[in-house]
This record gives sequence, structure tokens and C-alpha cells, in this order.
Amino acid sequence: MRVKALAALALSLGLGASSGSAAADVVGSDRGKTERGETSTRGPDLRGETLRGDAARGARLYESRCGGCHSVDANRIGPLHRGVFGRRAGSAAGFDYSPALRASRLNWNEQNLERWLADPERLIPGQAMGYRVEQPQDRADLIAYLRQL
Repeated sequence: MRVKALAALALSLGLGASSGSAAADVVGSDRGKTERGETSTRGPDLRGETLRGDAARGARLYESRCGGCHSVDANRIGPLHRGVFGRRAGSAAGFDYSPALRASRLNWNEQNLERWLADPERLIPGQAMGYRVEQPQDRADLIAYLRQL
């Protein structure tokens, strides 16, 4: 157990990730198609490595993990997500954001969404979202989906 905790800490600090691991599929930062022809993006994970995101898988993850609070086209418990890329955090019309998120001056891009999904409280202390996406590949897939909205 202690070894796992130390390994997780090392990875969170950017230490010890090998390019041969499944989570370290190092590629360029461009958009492309998956083997099935689905739109994908390549974006950095928290360790600075680049993962290919699968938008189709991201859509399924969005429905199962995010859909309880969020919608693409309507504010719910969380704000709507259509047009999130390039939007200033805390600015979707009609949603009552936490003061911390409204004051963040953050614009959503791949890097900020990666950090947000991994640990919202670390990125913006005092925000109200109580959910994290633990797996880097899941984050990359969600980001690929959000990018195409």
C-alpha cells in the first residue's frame, strides 16, 4: 500500500512516468481520427505526457459520469458544456457559479480542463464541483468529446 501511495505521489509530481506505459502514449498535440474513424484530440495529462483522446468514448463517459449533473445544452446542477472550449470559466449564461470559479479568470482549454477534471479543488480552491476523473485516458477522452461540441 505504501509503495502505491509513493508511486501515485511521484506520478502527480511528474516523476517516474515511462513512455512505455499505457498512460504514457506520447504523441504530438494535434487532432486526428481514431482507428474507427472517430474524432480524437491529443492533449497533455498532468505529467506533461500527451494522450490521444477518443471523442466517441468521451461521449459515453460524459453520459455515464457527467450526465447526472451536466447537460450539453442546458444548465442543471452544473453548467452546460456546449462551447466550453475558449469560454471563460464561470461565465455560462444563467448558471450560478461559486465565487471562486467566477473570480478565477481561467479560460477553458485542453490543459485547464485536464487539470480541472483531475482535481478541481487544486486548480480553483473554493469551487463547488465535488467530482474528479482519476484516469488520465478518461480525462483525455472527455476533453476530446467536449472539444467537438
